[in-house]
Amino acid sequence: MFPACLTTAVTLFAQNPPAPEGGGPGGGGLLGLLPYLLVMGLLFYWLLIRPQKREQARRQSMLAAVKKNDRVLTSGGIYGVVTNVHREADEITVKVDEATNTKLRMTLGSIAQVLGDAPVDGADTKSQ
Repeated sequence: MFPACLTTAVTLFAQNPPAPEGGGPGGGGLLGLLPYLLVMGLLFYWLLIRPQKREQARRQSMLAAVKKNDRVLTSGGIYGVVTNVHREADEITVKVDEATNTKLRMTLGSIAQVLGDAPVDGADTKSQ
């Protein structure tokens, strides 16, 4: 026999009245859908594309401002202090442990957040 979805589709098409003859209201075609498509396109841009572009610009400016002695959080969840930035090679060196002087080399894009400058030992961190 017929699958259930095919039977339902045939039943729905059988219940629809035929299209009106002549120039009466009804069809509209693509021209009738145009305002709705434009509104949906604007909503799509306003809710999805625009915020994504803004976030991407914010992230690019954050990565461009990374410098030595910045405290950072990597995308892997590792906290550290930047010891070297090599922008041409898209590489950054992060010190993750003071006691053992452990350093990690990673790409600049792996920085998720810049937390600020690291306090310098023996220096007063309060600004005047």
